[in-house]
Amino acid sequence: VLGPTNTGKTHLAIERMVAHESGIIGLPLRLLAREVYTRVCEKVGAHKVALITGEEKIQPDGARYSVCTVEAMPRETDAAFVAIDEVQLAGDLERGHIFTDRILHLRGRQETLLLGAATMHGILQRLLKGVSVVTRPRLSHLAYAGSKKLTRLPRRTAIVAFSADEVYAIAELIRRQQGGAAVVLGALSPRTRNAQVALFQSGDVDYLIATDAIGMGLNLDLDHVAFAQNRKFDGYQYRNLTAAELGQIAGRAGRHMRDGTFGVTGQVDPLDEELVKKIEAHDFDPVKVLQWRTARFDFANLDALKRSIETNAPVEGLTRALPAVDAQALEHLSRDEDIRALATDARRVALLWEACALPDYRKIAPAQHADLIASIYMDLARHGHVDENYMAEQVRRADTTEGDIDTLSHRIAQIRTWTFVSNRPGWLADQAHWQEKTREIEDRLSDALHERLTKRFVDRRTSVLMRRLRENTMPEAEISPTGTVLVEGHHVGELQGFRFTADQSAGGEDAKAVRAAAQKALAAEFEARAERFGASANGDIALGSDGTLRWIGAPIGTLVAGDEPLKPRLVLLADEQLTGPARDKVAARAERFVNFQIESLLKPLVDLKNAEQITGIGRGIAFQLVEHFGLINRRDIAEEMKSLDQEGRAALRRLGVRFGAYHVFVPALIKPAPAGLVTLLWALRSDGKDKPGFGDVVHALASGRTSVVIDPTFDKTFYKLAGYRNLGRRAVRVDILERLADLIRPATNWKPGLGQRPDGAYDGQSFMVTPPMMSILGATADDMEEILKGLGYRAEPKPAVEVRARLEAQDNAAREAAAAKQAAEEQAEQAKAAEAAIADAAAEAPAGSSEPDAVA
Repeated sequence: VLGPTNTGKTHLAIERMVAHESGIIGLPLRLLAREVYTRVCEKVGAHKVALITGEEKIQPDGARYSVCTVEAMPRETDAAFVAIDEVQLAGDLERGHIFTDRILHLRGRQETLLLGAATMHGILQRLLKGVSVVTRPRLSHLAYAGSKKLTRLPRRTAIVAFSADEVYAIAELIRRQQGGAAVVLGALSPRTRNAQVALFQSGDVDYLIATDAIGMGLNLDLDHVAFAQNRKFDGYQYRNLTAAELGQIAGRAGRHMRDGTFGVTGQVDPLDEELVKKIEAHDFDPVKVLQWRTARFDFANLDALKRSIETNAPVEGLTRALPAVDAQALEHLSRDEDIRALATDARRVALLWEACALPDYRKIAPAQHADLIASIYMDLARHGHVDENYMAEQVRRADTTEGDIDTLSHRIAQIRTWTFVSNRPGWLADQAHWQEKTREIEDRLSDALHERLTKRFVDRRTSVLMRRLRENTMPEAEISPTGTVLVEGHHVGELQGFRFTADQSAGGEDAKAVRAAAQKALAAEFEARAERFGASANGDIALGSDGTLRWIGAPIGTLVAGDEPLKPRLVLLADEQLTGPARDKVAARAERFVNFQIESLLKPLVDLKNAEQITGIGRGIAFQLVEHFGLINRRDIAEEMKSLDQEGRAALRRLGVRFGAYHVFVPALIKPAPAGLVTLLWALRSDGKDKPGFGDVVHALASGRTSVVIDPTFDKTFYKLAGYRNLGRRAVRVDILERLADLIRPATNWKPGLGQRPDGAYDGQSFMVTPPMMSILGATADDMEEILKGLGYRAEPKPAVEVRARLEAQDNAAREAAAAKQAAEEQAEQAKAAEAAIADAAAEAPAGSSEPDAVA
């Protein structure tokens, strides 16, 4: 199955593998093997899947599927299915011979799948007679976007370079201009690479600085790939990347059906038209020869082994591979007399060749790497396992998380060597202990390295970045995280949000040049800030009670009155330097946040305003509720309430309106956040932000108080906006007043004969004030009298005997009401049970039966 990147080849291989009773898949990177292992586990369960790499082995008993690096794939298998990914690597000078060996010899009993670039079409058909070739098209379009400055690259971009120094330098610059970058290099441990990729995938940073390590099947959420270098060292020489290599990396842009772009940046010249056409059409020169090394090693003696390694390729299309790391190590060791003295029979020679397979994670000189292998081999040959003390000393040296990025990277390379040793069968007396120990150290070092990378390229400003910002003879400028603008170390002003305030104390002959440099730095900073603000989360933005919109504490806009109560207008607090698309982006994001606040916090009002299903009197009440921000005194709309039918009431109730004894209101708005926004919107329309009490009443609501003593210096409107009603000396929350009405209502239903007037008349609407009534209001007896008078009641003094009798009657009435309510609920439950029984009987009765009628 051949085709360019983003064709779903790996996904197909996973689906095909799990369709068989057993299978094995080989992948080019340990990182990719981990990703595929996770996906297969999700499909069939972790107990059925093994992960096998040089440094890691997870092998559950009875595992049916194996996910491996190609190097860790077995030479023979009884699995029903075999897949090998990225087969074009068979042409690679360093690893190609391993891929070629698996392609030529490893087969599944029922199906073998080779996945890779279309450049392998011809060579595979020549070498594998009768092979069936399926070509898959790319799922999305890949287009050339030309050359862009590093500081102008779009979000979700990967910038590609081919040396650690260049990757770090670019990451410094991007961090300075765009706020942060993740880095991916082949030298990083898989765990660190995973953490850096996760930093990018999560959106914490929008730029990924990487080597060609991203070209091998890593699934990244990329829109654009920019080449900051197009030359690399391939292990033997510096050379330009081929069109196929450029296409493999550029193809990481775009996922599934989303199109991607690629281009150049930095000092790289624009790509010529012919090369662009090849990459866009995925039309590359075919692979003509594969790297090959014999799989039949002669272990009779050292010289025989070396001769077998140098065997020439047997057929056209294969070429003998250059000496790999293992062959170079063998060459050095074969000249060591101590080694030759040990490697005297086939078993010892085979053991030496196995030891030579130790990867050179440290990228040191071949002779040094061979010395390490010699130490391991001597222990294996003399004692049957690596010396525990030697192993412990080597592991101890790597077991510290102190140091900078380079130091940690070197330690990770060291511990990966010993992780590999601990996973070799029979090399250690206590293999399980050392596997756990080395894995734990590698994980800690990887986490520490990730933390250092993040701190350096996401949080910290560096002198290297300052040099990058220098252009012509302009002095260097720096903007601190707190907004302080420094030029050549001198304070020249403050940048808050999108407004720069110059420091008037800056002067002298250099003042003009210094300020010009500040403006130059701000131009790029404004663009970067606009990008960051446009992509910021709602949690980073806040709307103050004074109508100021702040982004991470900095003011970026203010609200003023609009044409409608629920549609204020936003005025940006930004300098003229914020122009064009950047200004539009800031304005759009700010307005989106304000609209979200109104639509979420004041949703009932928005729904009432837009409720087309409400007509007639109900529509008029909804309009008044919107105009009065969700609270109307019931007596003010007494005539409308008389004319409002049950259908209209029900429609308003469904939209959150409550019809109380004293008010028609929206309970959801009597909370601190909605009340604060309502108060602000009213203040904007009524020039009320400077009136006394603005914001203070909402604080009382936030404290949970059901009533407060009215401050005579405050504008009384603010109490109503916060959901309170002014009654005498106190303002009481309207929902609490409705609870008071619920207590008064049963208290008026006492029996005649109690509390009759002298003329014998009966006042059925009178009641006694009880302690529970005062308790819910938090009011004294004097406060209570004022509150009730404000609600329209009249107080009459009564003799103590009548008061006691009346209170007993009210208590009895309350108990009777509660009992009646309970009886009604029980009757409702019995009715429901009867209906359910009838329905069950009807369902079970045979056709034509009269039983349901009899039951009914």
